[in-house]
Amino acid sequence: MASRTLPASIGRRIFATSKPSRLPNRTFASATPRRRELWESYRPALRIAGQRRAISSTSRARFAAVDDAFDARQQDREADEVDVCIVGGGPAGLSAAIKLKQLANEAGNDGFRVLLLEKAGELGDHILSGNVIEPSALSELLPDWKSEDNPNRFEHITPAKEDRMRFLTKNSSIWIPKPPQMSNHGNYIISLNQLVKWLGERAEEVGVEVYPGFAASEILYNHEGVVKGVATNDLGIARNGKPKDSFERGMEFHARVTLLGEGCHGSLTKQVVKKYDLRRDSQHQTYGLGVKEVWEVQPEKFQPGLIVHSMGYPLPSDTYGGGWMYHFGDNLVSIGLVVGLDYPNPWLAPYGEFQKMKHHPLYSEVLEGGKCISYGARTLNEGGFQSIPKCAFPGGALIGDTAGFLNVPKIKGTHTAMRSGMLAAEATWDALQGNTDGGTIFLYDYEDKLRNSTIWTELKQVRNMRPSFHTPLGLYGGVLYSGLEAYVFRGKTPWTLKHGKPDHAATKTADRCKKIEYPKPDGKISFDILTSVSRSGTNHEEDQPVHLQVKDWDAHAQKEWPKYKGVENRFCPAGVYEYVEDESKELGVRFQINAQNCVHCKTCDIKVPDQDINWTTPQGGEGPKYVLT
Repeated sequence: MASRTLPASIGRRIFATSKPSRLPNRTFASATPRRRELWESYRPALRIAGQRRAISSTSRARFAAVDDAFDARQQDREADEVDVCIVGGGPAGLSAAIKLKQLANEAGNDGFRVLLLEKAGELGDHILSGNVIEPSALSELLPDWKSEDNPNRFEHITPAKEDRMRFLTKNSSIWIPKPPQMSNHGNYIISLNQLVKWLGERAEEVGVEVYPGFAASEILYNHEGVVKGVATNDLGIARNGKPKDSFERGMEFHARVTLLGEGCHGSLTKQVVKKYDLRRDSQHQTYGLGVKEVWEVQPEKFQPGLIVHSMGYPLPSDTYGGGWMYHFGDNLVSIGLVVGLDYPNPWLAPYGEFQKMKHHPLYSEVLEGGKCISYGARTLNEGGFQSIPKCAFPGGALIGDTAGFLNVPKIKGTHTAMRSGMLAAEATWDALQGNTDGGTIFLYDYEDKLRNSTIWTELKQVRNMRPSFHTPLGLYGGVLYSGLEAYVFRGKTPWTLKHGKPDHAATKTADRCKKIEYPKPDGKISFDILTSVSRSGTNHEEDQPVHLQVKDWDAHAQKEWPKYKGVENRFCPAGVYEYVEDESKELGVRFQINAQNCVHCKTCDIKVPDQDINWTTPQGGEGPKYVLT
């Protein structure tokens, strides 16, 4: 590749009649040294061609010096036109992309453009899951995914061998029967991080244009209010909102269909759900926060294929959740705790509960003498069947955990996410082939396909298990009721239980709850929060607008501190929020946001009682850099 000069006109190809030259795919999925070298050589040209500087350095200086009200949105953006734009490089987005290109290639339409945007610097960097995968959807999408005859097979799998379910008290572990939904016969323990990187390679092979490091931050609409694509955020904006010398305007991607696969509580998804009232026929969503570590344990304590789930200690009886421990790979253990975010006590800290859990003998006996090598946290949709919104909207659709297809009792969502992406791809392809006049695309067929799929059957069957824990039955009654649903009713009951209050509204004031004191970390099994964040590889440029938007920090403190005494500091698993002693403030404390620590879990947006924190995307390529998660 002697010449790496990109065409000067590449930024103005929106209405080209023929397929333009593609920018090199920005994925490191097959990170060979040669490939990294080539990408680094492309980077300067891509920065100019992909997100062209919107104003000259002279103009920038003039704006900075003269116009304090500079608004980057007034500047023109370069635009590109594709057939389908997919936001989010997780299992759902990549499955949709691969399926679309498979269909196009089979039809001989090699000019059909499918473009995927991912805010992480590399595919998989923001992927976190304690993952035991049911391989049905993967086998349907890529039948040879683990075949010995396939040189590009996915090799990082550990067959599930043994399931254990335990109820924990402070010092003991009680055997309880596992529901049939939790049987893992035929499943595999994997790193979802590794799977996503591998799927990225497969997507490139079939011709998907993959762009990590591009954070879609805005939904674009046409004059009729139909989604026509997305725009990436501007780069080089200082914390005070003014352009720096490195300022670059974001880029627009116009598409006939836009698929949102952002994952739980996506920033763009929130916008389209509100604009099109997609929850008009469903209940509110309820969420859990998963906090996870990966350990390298001593060989004699490693049991490949062992799957352990626990409930009870350390969580109080009014809090839904449970722990896991999966043995996979070479002496690796995935360990984590999921806490339902409808917990009432503002003194509870999910991170602190996780550190306590690791000291329980069930877990500590495995971890002692080992080494923690990775940490992360993310929220997940727990609402299930009752909380599925309308998934199609004018010009696009919601796919994967964006729509909430997690099977909570089964503790699995990758196969449903992938299948939803594939169904959306099929519906999109058919709709585009039948629409030759350029009119609005509405994916009615996607809604029908979902209702006739195994996704719908699975989620409907277990719809009453999660909400049963917040009926007058309580924790123990919920366990018994869930057993009846699992073994006797099997989802055939004529009723559908409702969720309680939204998670933020379930929070009680601090004076009504017992204060929880967490033990000091020992540095061997339990760790302070900043040590853990350092293991997540999180990085954000400091001099940029805070992406955790609070309109008035002082006003926020006036509302929240007197009632909840710093709940933000406790629900955040990354030490982003603090109340710092400050005698100059009326409250004696100052609210502070350490946005550089953010691991993109979005708990703050969900759990803050007065709902005045808005999680938005920071600059593309920033955030955590997860490994083996």
